[in-house]
Amino acid sequence: MIRIRDVHKRFGAMVVLDGVTLDVQDGETLALLGPSGTGKSVLLKHIIGLIKPDAGDIDVDGLHVPTLDRDALAKLRRTIGYVFQNGALFDSDNVYENIRLGLTDPNEFGDDAFARERVSECLRLVNLPDSTLAKMPSELSGGMRKRVGIARAIAGRPKYVLYDEPTSGLDPVNSDIIDGLIRRLNDELGVTGIMVTHDVRGAFRTADRIALLTGGKVVAEGTPDEFRASQVPEVRAFLERDFDLAPLETGLLQ
Repeated sequence: MIRIRDVHKRFGAMVVLDGVTLDVQDGETLALLGPSGTGKSVLLKHIIGLIKPDAGDIDVDGLHVPTLDRDALAKLRRTIGYVFQNGALFDSDNVYENIRLGLTDPNEFGDDAFARERVSECLRLVNLPDSTLAKMPSELSGGMRKRVGIARAIAGRPKYVLYDEPTSGLDPVNSDIIDGLIRRLNDELGVTGIMVTHDVRGAFRTADRIALLTGGKVVAEGTPDEFRASQVPEVRAFLERDFDLAPLETGLLQ
């Protein structure tokens, strides 16, 4: 379980997180919605210890992340897969080597036979053929790069997977594919997922719970049905500003 308690973070004069409190239950997928630039990705980086809060605490399975030393933090990160917004593939390595980097156990990484089997398995889980292994990132479409990034994130059999804008930059068809893949992987692998997104429709398709981060705070959270029916002004403003609510209200996105 992940517990985020009263987390504050500013960069210079800019307040990014202003008392964020949020729980993520084991086995659920939480979608963290919010306008661009409201600290969603910054919050993810707090969970894996890439950024330390100015105040507050992040507790992952009883471990207080801001207080962990280098070795303890490295051990914790082995339980967390991270899907970067742009895929973050290494252009000089082929798909096989990129996914292999997700093997967090040094013995597994160094065992060529195990690594090849595990990488192939992860590639199949994201619906890509083995012929993809020898390709370079420059030879992949945007949707394929996203899927390779997900395969790398799950290679080490993490308990948690953090998705940073997994459908950003994709067309609607590929966005639907990635949303379905995330839902299926979380169900089949039993991982706990946090998906940062500004895609309302993707959040409704994918998440067990939704939270809205705006103004540096989580202003609302609940199931998709609760979120859809929420009368919190910030929720209504966010949903109505850029999206046609008719499909949401008729249940077409359930």
